[in-house]
Amino acid sequence: MEAATVRFTEHRGLLYAVAYRLLGSVADAQDVVQEAWLRWSRVDTDTVEDAEGYLVRVTTRLAIDRLRSAAVRRESYVGPWLPEPMLTTPDTADHVVQADDVSTAVLLVLESLSPIERAVFVLHEAFGYSYSDIAGILGRQVPAVRQLAHRARTAVAARRRRYDTDRATQRQVTEQFLAASMDGDVEALMAVLAPDVTLISDGGGLTGAPRKPIHGPLYVARAFVVLSGRRPAGSSVGIEELNGAPGLVVRSADGPVLAVTLHLVDGGVHTLHVVSNPTKLTGLMSHPA
Repeated sequence: MEAATVRFTEHRGLLYAVAYRLLGSVADAQDVVQEAWLRWSRVDTDTVEDAEGYLVRVTTRLAIDRLRSAAVRRESYVGPWLPEPMLTTPDTADHVVQADDVSTAVLLVLESLSPIERAVFVLHEAFGYSYSDIAGILGRQVPAVRQLAHRARTAVAARRRRYDTDRATQRQVTEQFLAASMDGDVEALMAVLAPDVTLISDGGGLTGAPRKPIHGPLYVARAFVVLSGRRPAGSSVGIEELNGAPGLVVRSADGPVLAVTLHLVDGGVHTLHVVSNPTKLTGLMSHPA
């Protein structure tokens, strides 16, 4: 069992990275990795030559099953659905966060894919698995996997918006946005917002989050001034690394209350994702060092 534990631990980070990209949920990804461990612990691991291949196969199939059941649950979800924010500190392993492929905007685009298309896209594009490897993981023929990959790439390309990735600009704009929000300065907020800015809030019907997107600099700025004024007494707001870029987190004595991820185009905030559903803030429970 000790040897099996060591082999599993070697791949745990990779398994979590795969599961999170497939599910867009910290809690679900953790559950899937735990289930993969339970299955691993029941097999004679000495007979498994390729531990990574075996574990990625189990994790992927568990995640696909969970995606299918999640699609049914989301039909009755109250308001917009957004991926769960995840802390990505500087010491996060490379396979957990690479470039912008864990941004909430990218994960949201992946929601347009079927579970099997999403698995093929993630395994090939984010982790570099060959079509042959993916065919073995999914139990499909290679030509079928190639076709799935083509459909997925076409769908993602049609929906994906290229956002600014310059870290200095992201940090500067986030700081300006935070300062203006805290000051209640509508004009200063509008100055950092793109003309076609959109605010999407996910409260899951459990908070007072708007249930429809808000468009335009004036309305978005006003919404954030109101939001800032409604912070819980004694709470703090800070800039933290969320999904590979600077974001805002409101924390109270009881834990995280709200997370904001900002997506920039030409130096202006084009899209804001705000998550206040308390069940979707588990990925922020451990405060970054």
